[in-house]
Amino acid sequence: MSSTQNAVLPEEQVVAAGTDVADRWYRVVWSSKKARVGIVIVAIYVLVALLAPVIAPYAPTDGSFTPLTGPSAQHLLGTNVGGVDVFSQVIYGSRVSLIVGLLGGLLATAIALLIGLVSGYAEGTVVDDVLTFLTNTALVIPVLPLIITLVAYSSTRGIPLIVGVIAITSWAGSARAKRAQIITLRNRDFVTAAKFSGDRTLRIIFSEILPNMTSLVAAAFVGAATGAIGAEAGLAVLGLGSSDSVSWGTILYQADAAGAISQGLFAWVFVPGLVLAILITSMAFINFGIDLLSNPHLRED
Repeated sequence: MSSTQNAVLPEEQVVAAGTDVADRWYRVVWSSKKARVGIVIVAIYVLVALLAPVIAPYAPTDGSFTPLTGPSAQHLLGTNVGGVDVFSQVIYGSRVSLIVGLLGGLLATAIALLIGLVSGYAEGTVVDDVLTFLTNTALVIPVLPLIITLVAYSSTRGIPLIVGVIAITSWAGSARAKRAQIITLRNRDFVTAAKFSGDRTLRIIFSEILPNMTSLVAAAFVGAATGAIGAEAGLAVLGLGSSDSVSWGTILYQADAAGAISQGLFAWVFVPGLVLAILITSMAFINFGIDLLSNPHLRED
């Protein structure tokens, strides 16, 4: 009887430990008041994007209204030069920002993770030297002029191009941080034990080392997504955004081109800028919660 209990107990302990870790991860992030505010705000933005056809009173390209009208009961934020309802454009614009943030953040994080892990694990080898040189070169290249140049001279502009350009120009800093982290982990006892047990290099990296970098990867993703949202809006304000979609940046570009402020159409300029600023701020708040995972000294409770 006792032998049966001894055989079952370790498995129960493992399951309980796994559940406790998952629960603790959630509780640590949620314990930050700023992170809670950020998560709630981002969730609201996601719901608005998903329910845009229901929330928006008109289609974002419906130009059947009187151009350049001020806010009214029919058009809460007025209309633009094309007679399109600005409020509807703001609602639909949340989709572009969230898509660019998600895809741009994922792609930039994947590139940084791959280069950082390989470079750090192969420290001191030719592979590490080449990847470190590539990373250092990418760090000293001015990002904004490079993004503007790549997009401006592209024959086609769209969300895939913007996501790709943002990702390939924003991975270097995160890759260096991951390389430093993996160097500190590669000589730990659990990694040494995996090597002696005959595990392959890829399995050691992705099964032993990577799980210990969860907070760093999560923070890098949120940071990359935030940067991607801001970069897309900046490109659109400069007139380099996607011509096939409506985003907050394109709304601001159209407002500036039409002289909205000089005509007293302040809502046309203020609201898109405000919702963009709130989204970026909320994602920065989420990072406060993620920081608690890697630095217990920051925890409030």
